[in-house]
Amino acid sequence: MNDARARLRYLDQTLDLLFPGPGDPSPYTLLPHRLLPRRLVPRAWWHPGRRVTVPSGRDGIESHLSEVFGTPVRVTLRVRPARRANRKPILEARAADGPIAFVKIGDTDLTRELVAHEARTLALLAGVPLKTVVPPAVLHHGSWRGLSVLALTPLPVRRGRIPADVLTDAIAEIARVPGDAARGTEGQGFSWHGDLTPWNISRGPDGRLLVWDWERFGTGVPLGLDAVHHFFQRALRRDDPATAARACVARSLRILAPFGLSAAEARLTALHYLIALAGRHAADGHAPLGPPELWLTPLADSQETLL
Repeated sequence: MNDARARLRYLDQTLDLLFPGPGDPSPYTLLPHRLLPRRLVPRAWWHPGRRVTVPSGRDGIESHLSEVFGTPVRVTLRVRPARRANRKPILEARAADGPIAFVKIGDTDLTRELVAHEARTLALLAGVPLKTVVPPAVLHHGSWRGLSVLALTPLPVRRGRIPADVLTDAIAEIARVPGDAARGTEGQGFSWHGDLTPWNISRGPDGRLLVWDWERFGTGVPLGLDAVHHFFQRALRRDDPATAARACVARSLRILAPFGLSAAEARLTALHYLIALAGRHAADGHAPLGPPELWLTPLADSQETLL
């Protein structure tokens, strides 16, 4: 099954979930087109291609969000890629004067927990004075038809290069977030965002770093894991997992020197990150990088004196 067909199949499942009907048909359009489906948006007269109709009854997600926000809401739906353990419906809620919320829907045990964890994390961050990092705020967190619904303030996405010093400052600031201390116990180690990829950050108009997707936030980790993750995810765009993993270790000092780590500490941190990532995938029951025996174990064995 090709990517477009898999996306459309998942879209049909999502529409059944979010627009159960009954109701008059409401017209939508797949953009940019059906062979490259990325967004499902309310149809405008100038949209190309065929219309997609969904029920507009009171049992649908638009009616629910209209009640939550006290104003009529239409949604834009991201057409998600297939075969991701944390795949979930992602919506942009729009009122008459523009976007009002970014909405995540937890529709499986895993995604419900991730949504709940992100809500808790953002509540924590709301009480932490941050100078460099700007997270979204929680507008609503609740349940609808057995699904978890998390609505966040929309952050403006601005494409462009993130200065290295801004990224370093942001990672260091996140590392100091007192996750466990905020719950009344002394936290050990550092905190990390958990998925600080180039597509989860944007430079704000005031120069600070807008950061979203906090569902993998964690505490009690070595300093610099976010920096290694950022490097690794970029490397995966051009290299296979084994090559990208080796690059993480080979360039670990360059990646982590801004945080004051020695060469040995940097290599150990890179290995810790790769092992933690493989553990996350195993816990999710998903292996997007393939079996760790192929991309991680040979590297870990070659560095066994550090472990």
